[in-house]
Amino acid sequence: MAKPSVSDRLEIDDLFVRYVCALDEGDVDTVVDCFAEDGSLASPVAGTHKGHAAIRAFAERFARYRASGAQLRHVVSNLRIDVAGDRAHARCYLVVFLTRNGESRVIPPGQYDCELVREKGAWRFAHRVVAHDSAYVLEGL
Repeated sequence: MAKPSVSDRLEIDDLFVRYVCALDEGDVDTVVDCFAEDGSLASPVAGTHKGHAAIRAFAERFARYRASGAQLRHVVSNLRIDVAGDRAHARCYLVVFLTRNGESRVIPPGQYDCELVREKGAWRFAHRVVAHDSAYVLEGL
């Protein structure tokens, strides 16, 4: 794999930002659209989900969590990308802030480790793994 072109870097960076903002805003359709048709994600808090129907259920769960009064804010940084044609591997650091009942806290930091694919002219997640430095529970999720 090689360094990404400027265009690929910008598009992949945009994918990561669109995903975390959509998850935080309860925008289920955008979360689903960030994944390839047979894409998957694995999260220590939310489990493993494969395919658009399962990812939709995952995103709907987070949308309900938000509707119940919890506001998550996912912040990604230090994005590292390698590209080989229409496939890529990307990793970044992750910090998540949770505000609920007027109180804010930081969830244990971690990282995203992702396989990406260019599908229908756009970069999408083929496989996304979330890892945190220590275990935690999101009450009510």
